[in-house]
Amino acid sequence: MATDSMAVSSKLGDFIQRNPTIMVGATLLALITLAALLAPFIARDPIAFEPINRLRGPSAEFWLGTDSLGRDVFARMIYGARISLLVGLSVALISIVSGAVIGLLAGYVSKFDAMVMRLMDGIMAIPSILLAIALVALLGSSVKVVIIAIAIPEIPRVTRLVRAVVLSVRDLPFVEAARSNGTRVTKLLRRHILPSTIAPLIVQATYICASAILTEAGLSFLGAGTPPEFPTWGNMIASSRLYLQIAPWTIFAPGICLALVVLAVNLLGDGLRDRLDPRISRRM
Repeated sequence: MATDSMAVSSKLGDFIQRNPTIMVGATLLALITLAALLAPFIARDPIAFEPINRLRGPSAEFWLGTDSLGRDVFARMIYGARISLLVGLSVALISIVSGAVIGLLAGYVSKFDAMVMRLMDGIMAIPSILLAIALVALLGSSVKVVIIAIAIPEIPRVTRLVRAVVLSVRDLPFVEAARSNGTRVTKLLRRHILPSTIAPLIVQATYICASAILTEAGLSFLGAGTPPEFPTWGNMIASSRLYLQIAPWTIFAPGICLALVVLAVNLLGDGLRDRLDPRISRRM
């Protein structure tokens, strides 16, 4: 048992040494996710008004101070992490799944390719933030609408990525062999072509997640994101910008947390890219 434990420890240490960016990003992200999950147990009610405590600085009672309405900044920051992580992960999942399906069909079925790619080009021609604001204004302000509004502009990028991979592998010998054996198209795509897209999709998902978190914060700051009653980092920064000089903690706390989450996701994405790209792995 001791030998097995030493072997596991040695392998873990070797992995950390070879992949420091993955470990740093994953550790930061895990800590923030854990804090968000434990929010009901470690934080106050994020929407409780206490006017008598408005704009108080950090103290033993209020770790990160209070905002202009007397709400606990630490509690709102922790609960805001839930919204940001939910939006980031949901947007990444929706865009990756949708873009992968469309990209597989566009890359393998030539008749389907031209029509789909022109549609994707049209979507990409519209600035993503303007498209998101238009959808939120049309469908109303809610977390679901924000997720859909941010996910739609990301789908063409994933589609183009998957299509490029499919075009590069669809004429390779192992695909030709499967096709000559009478393998159905759905099975061919699922078993022989889809695995080639997994590595780039994983990396792309991390970048989409980070971008979605920033976009959600930007929409909330502009008043076109989640409803004001939801504690989000963008809402916190927007509602506190008038008090920057007298209560800077109300902006710095959510701003630093937003930067840490985006940094963690980007570090994780960079590390996975270095690990999954054969050319980079060989060079390292």
